[in-house]
Amino acid sequence: MREHGSRNAAPYRRSLYPPREPSAQMVLEVPGGHRLYVEQSGKSDGIPVVVLHGGPGGGCSPAMRRFFDPNHYRAVLFDQRGCGRSTPHASVDNNTTHDLIADIERIRTRLGIDRWYVFGGSWGATLALLYAQAHPERVRGLILRGVFLMTKGELDWFYNGGAARFWPEEWERFTGLIPPRERGDMIGAYRKRLFGPDRAEQVRYARAWAAWESNLAALETHGRSSGGSGEYARAFSRIENHYFSHNGWIDEGQILRDVARLTGVPGYIVQGRYDMICPPARAHELNRAWPDSELRMIRTAGHALSEPGITAELVAVMEELKDIQHTSA
Repeated sequence: MREHGSRNAAPYRRSLYPPREPSAQMVLEVPGGHRLYVEQSGKSDGIPVVVLHGGPGGGCSPAMRRFFDPNHYRAVLFDQRGCGRSTPHASVDNNTTHDLIADIERIRTRLGIDRWYVFGGSWGATLALLYAQAHPERVRGLILRGVFLMTKGELDWFYNGGAARFWPEEWERFTGLIPPRERGDMIGAYRKRLFGPDRAEQVRYARAWAAWESNLAALETHGRSSGGSGEYARAFSRIENHYFSHNGWIDEGQILRDVARLTGVPGYIVQGRYDMICPPARAHELNRAWPDSELRMIRTAGHALSEPGITAELVAVMEELKDIQHTSA
């Protein structure tokens, strides 16, 4: 177990690579009626890394390609079931954690990749850990940001008043749409409305659900988020609520319980000190339980991938891994 303190400048590149278009795109049909959008960028024979977006339901963004040197890495991005460019949009049918783990393996096999790095943040970190525990032989290493272990305590923190102590005005907006008698179970109250018969009501509550999370993601915000476009918010909020309503289809404490499965898998955990969505205690706990991991706590950062300190450290990690690959070749 290695733990770094607040990070100073490292002798590695710390800025994003220039924007670039995918070098290859495909739609992969998977069991359960879903069609997944998958793209690749960078070097066709480079070191492979798969990117797992957050949410669940967030989808990938073009900026995610920019963490990887295109002359060294083969970056694989895909939109998980029901979100982004994958279809059917906003669908929760046949959409579980186990389905997503199987999808990652289907993509790896389809692309002819033996082993790859797994890069994910927030829910993407959860999924990365679960995938690596299921298939450790396929994982070169994990690069994680904003650790979320899908536990009741974490869900209670965010949806049962913990984060509200720091953001009371946003909590009032989030809870204000729900009758007082239902506010003891915000996930359940929103579920009734996100999956109700009125599509306009679904969108209204979806935007409120997404805005609560979005407005707490960064230390500095430039105005309140409205939750995004109606279609984005509807997919994000329905899928996220669906997963949280089922505790991610994993046992309470499962990731830490099974951490020994990660023996020999190196992990790099980048965590914002002031992460209001996924507080640092879980990243610290994971680091202590996983001897092959190191924790890099970013002093002035919240949760978002776009936080300057988070961005810089993740780029630096991927640069360091280039040197490791070079010396081990």
